[in-house]
Amino acid sequence: MTPGVLSRGGTGLEGGRLEVRELRSAEFPRADEVWRDYRGMTGDPARDRIFATLLAGQIVSLARCRRHPEGLEVDGIFTPDNFRKRGYAHRTLAALVMACHNDDLYMYAVEGLAGFYAGFGFISIPERNLPSGIRERYTWAAGNMEGAEVRPMFRRAGL
Repeated sequence: MTPGVLSRGGTGLEGGRLEVRELRSAEFPRADEVWRDYRGMTGDPARDRIFATLLAGQIVSLARCRRHPEGLEVDGIFTPDNFRKRGYAHRTLAALVMACHNDDLYMYAVEGLAGFYAGFGFISIPERNLPSGIRERYTWAAGNMEGAEVRPMFRRAGL
């Protein structure tokens, strides 16, 4: 799929023009810069789709969808502190879900955000129901998802 604009128009609380869209691979370094302070994440054009909300051309929120052999993992949902509480993460995740709706989506959600993700159709599932490639990323938790304060979640394909 060629990245395109999923939502354009309107203004942010700061008065700049808002745009919500999938980033092109040439733009991944811009996302990497925003993610630098968030778990050192980076985007890989060979397996990732990255969605962003931009305010006057500046990335103010990101979400990543990573392809694994057994499914798609949603992660990297991040809004820098100075742009939080303005609905940017909601817009960004909505764009990701809309664009990736043909596939089942999996994630590990931070406990305090499980309700936010439920609003997009994600439901809590037992860890054993996650595809092995996604589950392997959290082997450090040694089966103790509660102690790690993360929750496996799933969203069935469809709108």
